[in-house]
Parts: sequence; C-alpha cells; structure tokens
Amino acid sequence: VLALTGKISEVGEKILASNGKEVDFASALEFCEKAGGTLAAPRNEEENKAILGIVKQYNRYAYLGIREGETSGQFMYIDDTPLNYTKWHPYEPNGKGTEKCVEMYTDGSWNDKNCNLYRLTICEF
Repeated sequence: VLALTGKISEVGEKILASNGKEVDFASALEFCEKAGGTLAAPRNEEENKAILGIVKQYNRYAYLGIREGETSGQFMYIDDTPLNYTKWHPYEPNGKGTEKCVEMYTDGSWNDKNCNLYRLTICEF
C-alpha cells in the first residue's frame, strides 16, 4: 500500500509534494526541476499554510523557492520575480548577503539561511 497522506497536498492551482529527504538548496532545487516542478514558494497565506502542513508532518525546516538577489537583503522567487508575500520571523532576514537561501521554520515563519545546510525538500507543481 502506498501511503502519501500529508506528503502531497493541493492548494489553489498548485500541488505540493515532498520526498521526505533533506539535502542542500541546489540539490533540492535540482530534484524538483527534474520532477517537472520547482521548490515550493508561498505566494499567499493559504500556500504558506499548505507548505507548513508538510513541514509539520516531517517536523523539519524546509527550503523555500526564494533566494537573495544581487542586492543584499532583497529576496525574490526562483524565477526572479519579486516577492509579493512574506512571512519573515521577527528580526529576519538578517544575513545581509551571507545567507542567500530561505527556510521555513516549523511555525510557518521564514529565516534567511546558508544554502549548504540540509533541509527538507518540498516541490510545487
């Protein structure tokens, strides 16, 4: 029996899925792109909550499909479009150019982080 409860969820036009693996940012992005999607990136509160559901299921921080651009402190989606929604943890982002990736905490808030740490992979399709 294939049990996918909580590992695949639908939100709006998106389908979210996780393989439960923790890898660095580049590997997570590559995995999602090879699967035909990209790293999950919430564009509203509903999507943030759906991603949080998977984060809570595994009780692991997850990378989001958001990264710092050329300008320090300016974050954007993987497709280089500006963020239209944010849920930064208090006093975040604080990496000032040294923490280029974004992770979601188990409370749904965001933190800028180094890209070489191992975090949960959640893709969107």
